[in-house]
Amino acid sequence: MKANNLEDRLIQFAIDIILITKRIDNSFAAEHLAKQLIRSATSSALNYGEAQSGETTRDFLHKMKICLKELRESHVNLKIQKGANLILNIEQLEKLLDENNQLISIFVSSIKTASKKLK
Repeated sequence: MKANNLEDRLIQFAIDIILITKRIDNSFAAEHLAKQLIRSATSSALNYGEAQSGETTRDFLHKMKICLKELRESHVNLKIQKGANLILNIEQLEKLLDENNQLISIFVSSIKTASKKLK
């Protein structure tokens, strides 16, 4: 996958998260999880921008691992919100979970490939 395509997907994922969290209720749990979800989803896109300009392979790997960590956090958050019925648009939620899984797979693969270059 080309870097620009991945960046575009991460940006769109962050935008979709922002848009879906606009429609949550005002409960403490919903607001708390929505704010954290926005932070982790946007962080993965922002850190990927940093990874692209990594000075060394180690620097690149470090930033890619941060992206992966944030994507995994987003995935767990979405699953919690699904289980607690905090996001009511199930179709959109399922699309986000699927995209999140695909992004995680891409990052796992990229990290493995870059790690082999260090050895």
